[in-house]
Amino acid sequence: MNTFEVATPTLNLPFDAHPQVDAFVKNAGLGFAIPYLHDGQSHDYLSDFIIRWNDGARHLIRETRRYDELAEVKAAAADRWVAAVNADGGFGGWSYVFTGKVADIGALIVGAATPAD
Repeated sequence: MNTFEVATPTLNLPFDAHPQVDAFVKNAGLGFAIPYLHDGQSHDYLSDFIIRWNDGARHLIRETRRYDELAEVKAAAADRWVAAVNADGGFGGWSYVFTGKVADIGALIVGAATPAD
């Protein structure tokens, strides 16, 4: 368990009671991974949570880490994955957010919950 998970009890997540959140799941044991390359080696990036908005068509991959030396590499992989899935159009709309501060999660969730025009 990382320090973020200790600081954010399961029943008090910023998106738990958000009016636009239909469902969310901790990405543990789901098999949901985003592939990426680092130093010529293949790796899997496992985000913290997957959130489904109540419109049923949009999803958010959410990550919070205080420090990760590969954060930029993983974020770039997530951005490429999101662009590819959204370009396909058959899996709803997806977005990705990352923050290193627990205090920033609420604002990021609110921003991500607003549909793009």
